[in-house]
Amino acid sequence: MEIIKIGAIGIVGVMLAVFFRTIKAEYGVYIGVLTGLLIFGCTIGNLTVFMDEITMFQSILSADNGFVAILLKIVGITYICEFCAGICKDAGYGAVGGQIEIFGKVMVLLTGLPILLSVIQTIQNFKG
Repeated sequence: MEIIKIGAIGIVGVMLAVFFRTIKAEYGVYIGVLTGLLIFGCTIGNLTVFMDEITMFQSILSADNGFVAILLKIVGITYICEFCAGICKDAGYGAVGGQIEIFGKVMVLLTGLPILLSVIQTIQNFKG
């Protein structure tokens, strides 16, 4: 039932932002950002369950746990960049939001390089 709460927060926040935007444009932006941060805070609260599952998953794997950490970093980068880019776009700064998205893509690429290198090394070991 958590999704209903988040959906209600989002709808009420958007309705308030639209209402206050007619009074003063920046109020709508502030309410939109506040609504986004509130939803983001609720999401962070649910991450403990996710982290417990990841810890259990790591204990089952006998492989290097560094890969799981890299994958978690990549997921974090994508969520944070998407959140920030969305706020910028809602505020009317689509170009800034686009640059944040490009930066996030480059960071995902750089963060994932160790996994790519490991896959290439594994393939080379099978060939030789």
